Amino acid sequence: MDVRLREWREDDAPVVLRAFQAPDLRTQAPFPVVTLKDAMGWIAGWSGVGHAFAVTVEGRVVGNVAVSRVDDHDNGWVSYWVVPEARGRGVAVAATEELARWAFGERGLYRLELGHRTNNPASCRVATKAGFRPEGIERGKLSYEGIRYDVERHARLATDPPAAITQS
Repeated sequence: MDVRLREWREDDAPVVLRAFQAPDLRTQAPFPVVTLKDAMGWIAGWSGVGHAFAVTVEGRVVGNVAVSRVDDHDNGWVSYWVVPEARGRGVAVAATEELARWAFGERGLYRLELGHRTNNPASCRVATKAGFRPEGIERGKLSYEGIRYDVERHARLATDPPAAITQS
């Protein structure tokens, strides 16, 4: 499988719109993405706040990986999503590994962090397989529709051995 990262383009807006219609992705955008204009705004919204990449498989956009909240200590926050029809094939793991290589190599970051709800084992598998080690539980961190969720935090350092990438 040929997983690649590339810059988002305005003409990718239909993919973004379709992706954010999936029930588990609706709350992952900072605002509701319900029109093509919203989807173009989501793409444009990355300018100046982080760096997001369209994830492609055989040239077709199937997801997003991003690093944001870069701070003065060379830390960044990683996020990822894959459209439902491309899940379960290792796309998110490959894309997150590639994002980490880019963030450490090109961007010069030292630490990458991410978090997932503890009731999302698929996201946990992505994080772990991409070399992000669990660091603990943040109790009641997120709230969606009045329900509080615990979040497991993971991190990967630029100095982590390459073998950490393939550990499950």
